[in-house]
Amino acid sequence: MLVGCDFSSSPSKRKPIVVAIGSVKQGRVQLQELLRFETLDGWSQWLSQPTDWVGGFDLPFGLPRELVETLNWPTEWLACMQHYASLSREDIREQFKAFCNARPVGQKFAHRQTDGPAGSSPSMKWVNPPVAFMLHAGVPRLIAAGVTLPGMHVPADLQHKRVALEAYPGLLARELVGNQSYKSDDKAKQTPERLIARKQMLQALEVGQTRLGLRLKLTHAQHDSLVADASGDCLDAVLCMVQAAWAFERHLGGHGCYGLPLFDPLEGWIVSA
Repeated sequence: MLVGCDFSSSPSKRKPIVVAIGSVKQGRVQLQELLRFETLDGWSQWLSQPTDWVGGFDLPFGLPRELVETLNWPTEWLACMQHYASLSREDIREQFKAFCNARPVGQKFAHRQTDGPAGSSPSMKWVNPPVAFMLHAGVPRLIAAGVTLPGMHVPADLQHKRVALEAYPGLLARELVGNQSYKSDDKAKQTPERLIARKQMLQALEVGQTRLGLRLKLTHAQHDSLVADASGDCLDAVLCMVQAAWAFERHLGGHGCYGLPLFDPLEGWIVSA
């Protein structure tokens, strides 16, 4: 089973966590259903279900090494995440702000090595988007659910093969429509141009016009609902699922780490970057 997750650190009825479920066979990625979770606890319960899957999750799995070393936090990934989980969001904001304030203009944030090739926001950002809080809310729950993070963490109890990869829908979206915006949570910005961009993205995915070499298979109803979701959350979950499908196919082809390059296990790496 394939999974793609558009994550929120503060899910609600209006802005749930969206999980795409699907499968891949001979380069064709089939979307089966979309699940929505209005609470972190609901998402955690789903994560812990005894099923096997490979999933792409739109949240950072690690912090920049430069930041961790400057703050004198543990440099082994699990110990670092346990320390990070013990802090409140206010603690995190204060420590990260102090780190940024001590640095020159234009170099306020520390970056992970994957940020360059992926074009992703620094994982220490606490606003617009608050990815630091997404890491804080999501990664401890992945660990608690006994999920494997290739190259970073293998749980002691491997009863079920659940493999989580850090995904980033923006990486695939840029390949499909360039820097064109295709979504907004702000109703006033849910324009016809963004609707057309979503249609273009799905058209390109369905004919396999990406370097990932995969074709997305949708029913007419699924296609229409992805186009109609102006927030883009459902489409982002599907993009994460397609990235997970690429990784799964690399794994089937004999790549030991799901297509990930050699990377710093403290920082993590975005799949397909």
